[in-house]
Amino acid sequence: MAVNLYKKKRLAVITLAYWFLLVYITAALIWWFIALMHQNKEITDLKNSLLKKNEPAAVANERVIAEEYERKTAQYIGEGATFMLVILVGAVFVYRATRKQIKLTHQQQNFMMSITHELKTPIAVVKLNLETLQKHKLEEAQQARIIHNTLQETDRLNDLCNNILLASQLDAGDFKLAWEEVNLSNLVKKAALQFQSRFPNRKISYRVDENISISGDELLLKLAINNLIENALKYSPGEEPVLVELENAKDGIKLKVTDQGPAIPDHEKSKIFEKFYRLGDENTRRVQGTGLGLYLTRKIAEDHNATVEVWNNSPRGSIFVINFQHP
Repeated sequence: MAVNLYKKKRLAVITLAYWFLLVYITAALIWWFIALMHQNKEITDLKNSLLKKNEPAAVANERVIAEEYERKTAQYIGEGATFMLVILVGAVFVYRATRKQIKLTHQQQNFMMSITHELKTPIAVVKLNLETLQKHKLEEAQQARIIHNTLQETDRLNDLCNNILLASQLDAGDFKLAWEEVNLSNLVKKAALQFQSRFPNRKISYRVDENISISGDELLLKLAINNLIENALKYSPGEEPVLVELENAKDGIKLKVTDQGPAIPDHEKSKIFEKFYRLGDENTRRVQGTGLGLYLTRKIAEDHNATVEVWNNSPRGSIFVINFQHP
């Protein structure tokens, strides 16, 4: 809490200093403009006072002085407006870039906190299981259960590493999709069955239309499906069901994952697909995660000319939907 308070105070100080400098620069520009206009008026008045009214060229000279005054006035107005526009555009750009950088830094710090926890937990479980097998002579059934739990934790570590590596490759543009004909129906059913095996105490069901195939990268599609199911399991209470559906609708192929967790506020629905973004604060939230799952799902959907969105479930929960185009 003290760290967060310090960060908020630091951000407030930076914002206050920024606006103070912007107001100071704007005021200095206005003062410069007023001073030049006043100087131009004084010079014009001085030139007019030095004219000899009885000379034949007096009228022509007055016209020349007036034209010069108007030209200088237009010059100062043009230069002032240009400088003001440059300052305002630059101020908006710097402000947005700074806020974006501060936000990204904060998200990266939260990511480091969460990733540390995500890595330490399965490593601790694996170590404890292996030490148990090493120190105790267990019955075959107990050994099989411990080995099964250990494999689940290593799969979790593997998925986490894959998410981090894939996010880096997708951002850098280094990942090359392996396009092939993918039986999406079989892929969704296999994913649901795997989660049923991994979480036998959870209620995971599926409804899948048969023989739905699309062109895409099977590994990425599998990762997107797994991320949505895992997200639903994380945010749904242990006794509530999770439903996985694949429908061949008139307007496209729809993959839906429905949970019974807390509703997502409307203003957060677009943000949850941003990199590292997670609901709540990293110091207070209890749900594990790195903020990469939904971000990768959106990226994968975009790479397959699909869209991903979230709907409200009734009476509670959320429905995550990937909309694929018909082949």
